[in-house]
Amino acid sequence: MDLAWYALLGLFFASYLVLAGYDYGVGLLLARGGTPAGRRAALTALGPFFLGNEVWLVATVGILFGAFPVLEGELLAGCYPAVAGALAGVVLVTAGVQLRSRPDERVRARWDRVIVVGSALAALGWGVLLAALLQGVPRAADGHVLGVSHLATPFAAAAGLAMLALVAVHGATFLTLRLPADAAAVAGRTATRLIPVALCAVALATAVGLLSERVRDAVQRPAVAVLLPVVLVAALLAARTALVRRRPGWALVATGAALALPVALVGAALWPYVLVSTADADASLTVADAAASAPTLRLLGWVALPLLPALLGFQAMCWWVFRGRTDGRAPVYW
Repeated sequence: MDLAWYALLGLFFASYLVLAGYDYGVGLLLARGGTPAGRRAALTALGPFFLGNEVWLVATVGILFGAFPVLEGELLAGCYPAVAGALAGVVLVTAGVQLRSRPDERVRARWDRVIVVGSALAALGWGVLLAALLQGVPRAADGHVLGVSHLATPFAAAAGLAMLALVAVHGATFLTLRLPADAAAVAGRTATRLIPVALCAVALATAVGLLSERVRDAVQRPAVAVLLPVVLVAALLAARTALVRRRPGWALVATGAALALPVALVGAALWPYVLVSTADADASLTVADAAASAPTLRLLGWVALPLLPALLGFQAMCWWVFRGRTDGRAPVYW
């Protein structure tokens, strides 16, 4: 049962990154400047999906607190700068989107900058968190994580930048699907130009990870750790091909897969561990050890059983109701 809950935790967090990823990607693209009307159009394209996408983070945190209380404590203790930075970014983006609707254009520009900063913090924070899990944490025999210096490594920095690049590509690809045709063409060119940047960032993070002794010692399945970055690169190349052929639906699916794959990489490469200790091998935390008791997991199952279909149904309804471009025209998805 603990394996099923671990997979569900990964599914919810990956879904959050895929769905909220284009929120943060659109937010990052506001840094390009452009006209006030262009920035407003980008956020209008995002509007119907924005708050619904954040629900997946709430659900992920709920599963973490209920099904994996030990893991929740270790993450907050050992990775709190990354978690706090990511959550601060989420709050800033939410506040910026909600409060930028003011008649004064200078006030709107300030909130746009808040959205850019929040989007960058969220992307970097989640990237660093995943990197910290993959490279291991200094967990002592008494169960406490020794400091947060493990977050300040070249691999963590490279992974954070790779997540930032992936989010930017995902956001630009989303706009090709939602903006009016002329603006969507500009967004498509932006996404196409950003894909090589994302490929370089992913290649850098992979190379740094392969050279890192911490990562090599923590990874339990090296084949998986090598295979999944290759699949991620293939997804980005598929997205570029779809963009060139003007198939934004397929491109968005491909960039979404690229954002989900890091979560799968961490979960599969570390199994059966969820936290590998770099300070004391005996202090490594397995999935079974991190999970709550079997009766608790069964009780939570009755709560989670209707939750996933409800969330999926809500997302499907949003995409169906607000399908098409913001000018009312239907795009060529596939």
